[in-house]
Amino acid sequence: MRKVVQITIAAGIILSSAALAVSGVSAQSLPKDAAAHVELYPIPTLNLSDQQFLTGSPDGRPVTVSGELRIAQGSGRSPVVVLMHGSSGVGPAMEAWTHALNAMGISTFVIDGFTGRGLTAVGPNQAVLGRLNLIVDIYRSLEILSVHPRVDPERIALMGFSRGGQAALFASLDRFNELWNKSGIRFAAYIPFYPDCSTSYVGDTEVADKPIRIFHGTPDDYNPVASCKAYVARLQQAKRDVMLTEYPDSEHAFDIGLLGVSNKVVSANAQTVRQCHIREGDGGLLMNADTQAPFTYKDACVELNPHVGGNPETAEQARKAVSEFLAALFKLG
Repeated sequence: MRKVVQITIAAGIILSSAALAVSGVSAQSLPKDAAAHVELYPIPTLNLSDQQFLTGSPDGRPVTVSGELRIAQGSGRSPVVVLMHGSSGVGPAMEAWTHALNAMGISTFVIDGFTGRGLTAVGPNQAVLGRLNLIVDIYRSLEILSVHPRVDPERIALMGFSRGGQAALFASLDRFNELWNKSGIRFAAYIPFYPDCSTSYVGDTEVADKPIRIFHGTPDDYNPVASCKAYVARLQQAKRDVMLTEYPDSEHAFDIGLLGVSNKVVSANAQTVRQCHIREGDGGLLMNADTQAPFTYKDACVELNPHVGGNPETAEQARKAVSEFLAALFKLG
């Protein structure tokens, strides 16, 4: 399998270099935030229920999603940030993040976990896709990146947003890595933005010995920060390297402010588990901790119509914080 991946990678580099030569554009004349070239990859993965994921079941349905690798300008092996979208799929804020990271000399790998599954969004029906599927997609991306000749496998960080932020947070669990990560490497850091922390998993304080940096907003009524603060407290008690940066005036998806968006709107009919307390029970079954019954999105605690909204000021603060963190982590400049 690795030989096939390497052949695909080499072909992508040749095609991209040829495209630059034909167009007469040299890498030296590109803006700093432009990728030197772009490569697209199929990502063989699975459709799994959360219970199948938690028990390591091999019976998931095979599916292929996709990833976009933007190679930053420069030579040699570069650091990479893998980016995982939320319930609305790959959105415009992702473009702002890729440009910001590419400008630093950091390559980016944006996963589209929806299109290959025939989905565009899952906000109004979260049950259509198990919430832990995206973690498998993330681990499968490491199988591609670990053998890429332009990627430094020791400098790959993971960043996710909302549902993707939840995936980025829990992809750090040792147990989940042992069950599903077959790449032979692990992420150098985990950077979840406004994740859902309402679910507790068996062994969820046993996480990778790598930094976890969470960014969240106080008024977030989609994925409330309170449950994340409680989880962070448990992780800190277990002596894990975790920090939560909280912005007192920022809604869910506040980083859309990187594009100048500042309005607050209702995410119409989107489901939120903000009032739910979910825990992993026997046999990997997710339970409603309040009713002691198996959790479903028909439970009374599931509510609708949370808000989303950009905040240009705090979005820029978060961009700067992430940039400074990654510059130190990757030893840039």
